[in-house]
Amino acid sequence: MAHRILQAFQRSQLAASSSARARAPYGLGIQKQLSTIGEDSDTHSDFRSINKAPSDAPSARELVEKDVKENPIMLYIKGVPDAPRCGFSKLAVSVLQQYGVSFSSRNILEDSELKEGIKAFSNWPTFPQIFIKGEFVGGSDIILNMHQSGELKEKLKDLMPSK
Repeated sequence: MAHRILQAFQRSQLAASSSARARAPYGLGIQKQLSTIGEDSDTHSDFRSINKAPSDAPSARELVEKDVKENPIMLYIKGVPDAPRCGFSKLAVSVLQQYGVSFSSRNILEDSELKEGIKAFSNWPTFPQIFIKGEFVGGSDIILNMHQSGELKEKLKDLMPSK
C-alpha cells in the first residue's frame, strides 16, 4: 500500500518536472516560474496567500489551538483534500485516506497570517503540517515513514472506522 502511494507521488513529481523541462530547456524557465512576489518569499505567486479573515476573527494562534484541540486529525495543507495544490499535500492526504479516517483541514493559501501562525505554533517551517490527537506529528515525509513502519496505523487505530 505504501509502495503504491510512493510510486504515485513519484510519478506526479516526474510528470511535473518533465513538463517544466519541455517548456524551457536547461531549466531556465523554471527559475522565472519560481520567482516570488511580495513579502512571502517561500511561495510562488500562484500560491500567494490571501487574507480573507474578518476583522473580529480570532487570532491565528487561537484558531490553530482550537483546530488542534477540537479535531483528532488536523491538516494544514496547500489547497483542499479534494484538490491539493502541491505534491507534498497530496501525499499527506493520500496516506491518511488509506486508513479511512476522518480529518479536518485548512487551506494555508487563503490566509498569510494563518500560515505564519501555524509555523509559529508548531515551530515547523514547511507544509503540510499534520496534528494527530493534539500532537504535532510533522509533514508528508514523516507521515509516509510512519505509514511504512506501521507506527501510523497504531497511532490512528482508535480513529479508524470499525469493520
